[in-house]
Amino acid sequence: MTGSELMGIRIEPADAGVYAAAKRRWDTLAKPIDGLGTLEHLICRIAAIQKKEVPEIDKKAVIVMIADNGVVRENVTQTDDSVTAEVAALLSKKKSSLSNLLRGYPADIIPVDIGIRGEPVPGVLNRRVTSGTGNIAKEDAMTPAQCLQAIETGISLMDSCKEKGYGIIATGEMGIGNTTTSTAVLCALMGTDTADLTGRGAGLSDEQLEHKIRVISSALTFHGYTEALTGTPEEAFGILCELGGLDLAGLTGLFIGGAKNGIPVIVDGLISAAAALLAETIGPGCRDYMLASHAGREKGIMRVLKRLDLIPVIDADLALGEGTGAALLFPLLDMALSLYINGTRFDQTEIAQYERHET
Repeated sequence: MTGSELMGIRIEPADAGVYAAAKRRWDTLAKPIDGLGTLEHLICRIAAIQKKEVPEIDKKAVIVMIADNGVVRENVTQTDDSVTAEVAALLSKKKSSLSNLLRGYPADIIPVDIGIRGEPVPGVLNRRVTSGTGNIAKEDAMTPAQCLQAIETGISLMDSCKEKGYGIIATGEMGIGNTTTSTAVLCALMGTDTADLTGRGAGLSDEQLEHKIRVISSALTFHGYTEALTGTPEEAFGILCELGGLDLAGLTGLFIGGAKNGIPVIVDGLISAAAALLAETIGPGCRDYMLASHAGREKGIMRVLKRLDLIPVIDADLALGEGTGAALLFPLLDMALSLYINGTRFDQTEIAQYERHET
């Protein structure tokens, strides 16, 4: 894929007519109007994405993009980057947090090595672009060619999911240091003060948090992101190359690929949300194909979701990563869809149908 090919991707909008038909179907069920709130909206959105009034989400997967980040050398994390490969190995052995969360639940886990340092991890899909990124405080994270390859990897994975009949995909990631890279990307992309967006990641102390803020500020200054940008696709791609990570680029590709293939893609935490905003900026219209799962603990996530006009369903102070928050949305959607498909209709009862009054 070339840069011009990436910028040339055009996303068709989700089907507004199908959304309206799904909303009317909800209103025929013997329950209060909008009784399931945002969950009803999400089922309508999935229907619009799939372009069918009764959507199918039986076949699910969480795709976990795994990569190392050179900024770890700036001591912005509690652990070193050996943890990335260790968690990747747990994912491959079905012993990670995500694996145990989904134990017995009908959803596949697809761990992807898109940039782990060291030897390939057995059982992890090897799509490695390079072994980790540069240190964003002192150099570009990736070359444009590497960034394009990582994005294309994500798009290709979604092409494969379409061929295999997946109805919905959740995004996950693993990579020590990636809240630092994601926050730097968001500060550049949104023109936001570093301290306003920087969170504690995997539990930094006050002193460590202040150091992380200084490192991100230094990286932004080094790369020349000291003023608000106009938000063009080219600017977003440049920010990703200079300040991002291979995991972040791969996730960006997943969101673009989901929109290209008509597959709803669930946003997880801050890193996933940063990739979602990158995807929407590079490929306007991708937002139509995104679902937000949870509010998250990291400071910037709600600001990003608001920018994307996405409403998270879960507010449980989540900060686990690996796509666990996105995966938690699966059973909620299953239950809502069960009511949508099987619910008793007003015309099957003696109850008069409620009328919708728009406000």
